[in-house]
Amino acid sequence: MTDPETVFAGLAEHDTEAMARLHARLTRDAQADGVLDIAYRTLDTPAGQLLLATTEQGLVKIAYAVQGHEAVLQQLADRISPRILRAPARLDEAARQIDGYFAGRRTEFRLPLDWRLSQGFRREVLAHLPEIGYGRTESYAQVALAAGSPRAVRAVGTACATNPLPVVVPCHRVVRSDGTPGQYAGGAAAKRLLLDLEAAA
Repeated sequence: MTDPETVFAGLAEHDTEAMARLHARLTRDAQADGVLDIAYRTLDTPAGQLLLATTEQGLVKIAYAVQGHEAVLQQLADRISPRILRAPARLDEAARQIDGYFAGRRTEFRLPLDWRLSQGFRREVLAHLPEIGYGRTESYAQVALAAGSPRAVRAVGTACATNPLPVVVPCHRVVRSDGTPGQYAGGAAAKRLLLDLEAAA
């Protein structure tokens, strides 16, 4: 009988290259078998590291590090599918466009979006946000009016706070009536950075 300790004695305790090859094969096989429901990657930006996740329909989630990437992946598993893998290549185009935005080369995004994480009035609010042009802002009250519910100012705030696709769906362009930035899922510093980036263009 072979001693297991003898069999594994020649292997490195943690072989990074072997793990990368194994992961790439797992991803390739999962895509080929149609069992990869959500692909994700991370992207370093001036506003911090972002988690990007996509389904077959399109980009479904962008999350800042302060939101807890592990927690976000668990939420995606619970709400959409547990068949999630890190598969950066499926998000290359999204990463390229977001890189271009932070570099000041892009003022709008052309990406397929999967809206399943936003329903009802929140979805209506988010649909309006891309109409706020690059470098412009609107107050929560203006957005409520545009969404057809002028008294729903607080609900607009909730829709922006729970926006599953920040940066690409520009909730950072919604500010308080006095012009101050207000709250943001990525934190006040990230919102200020995005507003300053667009104002400088």
